[in-house]
Amino acid sequence: MAVTRTLATGPDQFFQQIEQIIKSHSLRGSESLCKLLQYLAKQSLVHPEASLKEYQIAVEVYGRHSDFDPQADSTIRVQVGRLRMKLAEYYASEGANDPIVVKIPKGSYHLVFEARQSQPEPLSTPLREAPAPRVVVPTVPAIWRILVITLLACLIVSLVVAGSLLWNRKQTAAAVTAHPATGPLAEFWRPFTSGTDEPWVIFSNAAFVGRPETGMRYYNSRQDSKTSVYDHYTGVGEVLAVHSLDEVFASLGRKIRVKRGSLFSLDDANNTNLIFVGSPSENLSLLDIPGTQEFVFQRVTSGARKGDLSIVSRHPKPGEASSYLASPSTAPLTEDYAVVGLVPSVSPERLVMILAGTTTFGTQGAVEFACRPDSVEKLMQEMPGSATEMKPFEALVRVKIARGVPLETELVTVRPR
Repeated sequence: MAVTRTLATGPDQFFQQIEQIIKSHSLRGSESLCKLLQYLAKQSLVHPEASLKEYQIAVEVYGRHSDFDPQADSTIRVQVGRLRMKLAEYYASEGANDPIVVKIPKGSYHLVFEARQSQPEPLSTPLREAPAPRVVVPTVPAIWRILVITLLACLIVSLVVAGSLLWNRKQTAAAVTAHPATGPLAEFWRPFTSGTDEPWVIFSNAAFVGRPETGMRYYNSRQDSKTSVYDHYTGVGEVLAVHSLDEVFASLGRKIRVKRGSLFSLDDANNTNLIFVGSPSENLSLLDIPGTQEFVFQRVTSGARKGDLSIVSRHPKPGEASSYLASPSTAPLTEDYAVVGLVPSVSPERLVMILAGTTTFGTQGAVEFACRPDSVEKLMQEMPGSATEMKPFEALVRVKIARGVPLETELVTVRPR
């Protein structure tokens, strides 16, 4: 059964729970996942006995054509996997006290609604004194026996969980090998998954001077001593961005290697493909390699926004702005702009993907844009010939933000290289 009822609940309460999850920070901005969750909920509650297949979801939710092949296109599996992780994230934070828990069991696309198990309340009255035992057992050995049993139980559980994870990873890798992934995400990332080398993801960790207790600012080589530099800070957006990339590459049967920008060397650029997360203002290693040419990051030199980071369009088309800025620092951050670009590397055989906003949340939005099938499909439609092979390009993306969370990304314009 798709619905587990262990308390007085019904479809209305289940649908209310779905709406609450959709409005949460965990799913806010993920329009495709919200649409998928609503569809799965409706199918699970209205047609609980009907079989729900990948093909049906692809056609009815994502508008795929009738020739959609689930064996060759992993889009639905990727999206359901992302939704499963978002649900877990929600119930680990905002939904920790919700009375209804929504799950997607492995191997199924029907939702399961479970009542949260209530915790036993502590006793408010003292226990009655137990009669004296006939045999006295030493206290210390009894405690040690309990500890040993507990440790053995934990070890057994750990081994079972580890074995299950390894088995699932092996089965997933085997399935990917048997059916190479296709679809928008697979085509978009093929330059980084088609070879034998795992790409490096280089995330920004800007150089600061000062201390958190007294105030920090960006390192200035013209006035600051290098001995006082701290380069072990990175933004929230970069952290979540690397997690999103890891999820996508895992769904494509590949791995990524992660390195912070201050440890980057030109040997990395010569030996493998690179994915840069963060703008050149913080990911300083981007300054050592060929970067974007159409959309470049520059500081504003005059006016009310002097010192702010902007994205300058070198060749704006009619109706397009010549530069793009995030919301002013004096107001809540509700908008940012980011670059998504595939550019040649220093080595002719290698490529570089640049995913960078003017703020950490813009960077997160750029990566989420590059990790969603619907976003990259629209981008590839704007580039002639990209359906057969990804060619270098530069795209400008607008990111809507609320309370420090990227809610929505929108393709502004794209330029072939």
